[in-house]
Amino acid sequence: MYYNGFGPESTLRKLCPNELGQQWRRERELAVKKTLIAVGFEGSANKIGVAFVALDGTILSNPRHTYITPPCHGFLPRETAHHHLRHLLPLLRSALSDAGITPADVDCLCYTKGPGMGAPLQVSAVAVRALSQLWGKPIVAVNHCVAHIEMGRVVTGAEDPVVLFVSGGNTQVIAYSEGRYRIYGETIDIAVGNCLDRFARVLTLPNDPSPGYNIEQGMDVSFSGILSYIEATAAEKLKINECTPADLCYSLQETVFAMLVEITERAMAHCDKKDVLIVGGIGCNERLQEMMRVMCSERGGKLFATDDRYCIDNGAMIAYTGLLAFAHGMTTPLEESTFTQRFRNDLEEQYQQQTLALKLQSVINLLQEMMDLSGSV
Repeated sequence: MYYNGFGPESTLRKLCPNELGQQWRRERELAVKKTLIAVGFEGSANKIGVAFVALDGTILSNPRHTYITPPCHGFLPRETAHHHLRHLLPLLRSALSDAGITPADVDCLCYTKGPGMGAPLQVSAVAVRALSQLWGKPIVAVNHCVAHIEMGRVVTGAEDPVVLFVSGGNTQVIAYSEGRYRIYGETIDIAVGNCLDRFARVLTLPNDPSPGYNIEQGMDVSFSGILSYIEATAAEKLKINECTPADLCYSLQETVFAMLVEITERAMAHCDKKDVLIVGGIGCNERLQEMMRVMCSERGGKLFATDDRYCIDNGAMIAYTGLLAFAHGMTTPLEESTFTQRFRNDLEEQYQQQTLALKLQSVINLLQEMMDLSGSV
């Protein structure tokens, strides 16, 4: 048992004999134990990642592996799931070794519940159920989108930004309000990353490291019309040498990124916020960061962004976000540790690090008062 500084366990048990007392004892232990550790499993798309992370944001290990298909091919759910199955256990072993810990040091098991592709999501869900039974650890289901945001916040130090979440499957403008991440604008058809990736296939660009990477140089947006037009006209324009593939890539990139900057600026005005945080795989794009940084500077604000270690899907973001919820006493029953391909990030209450610190301090203060009261009786 941890040394607690609150007096003997027997005294606390007398003062708190009911379920409320059990919760206080649990939160007291969380407050006293300096470092909670979680393992996170991310496998919502073509990347499988496993990471061990501490509650203070320290990333103990964060290996991942990407399923890469031939040029002109996307990744299908079944083949992607088979890839994840092959690499999950080696990644877990590597992550444990890199972190220098054992399963006994782990406090909870976190996994991506959604959104994402069904078959790949199922791999992580099944794995975490098995580990929960083997290791005797609780499960925490995590929203993929929220995990990107929380990872971006802890890495960059952004406090209360407007968030632009851009990836192969998502395009959303988000801000935190009243305990939830509210969506102020989003794509009404396909995601910006999907638009870039599909055009990369038109040009037969390689999928390594990603097709979009090889292109990239109200508050809702739509990309399907732009994509349909450029898919239909690209071949003819290239045939008559009206432009080069690089010209088309640059044109598409500048157009869609300008749209993203515009809707983000509208959200900043609407929410009265000065800073912007970019998360998601497309957030690695330096041109997008440059355009967004200019806009933020003109509004007297600041841009926050991470590099590809944390912008791209990874297990650390799942572990950290799940750990925030776990430290608030939230766990997922085994029978509910399923997955969902559509999982809105604005439907559930979220737990941020500042809120956690305040809550733990209030628990410490309350228990100390109870111990003082016990001594005076």
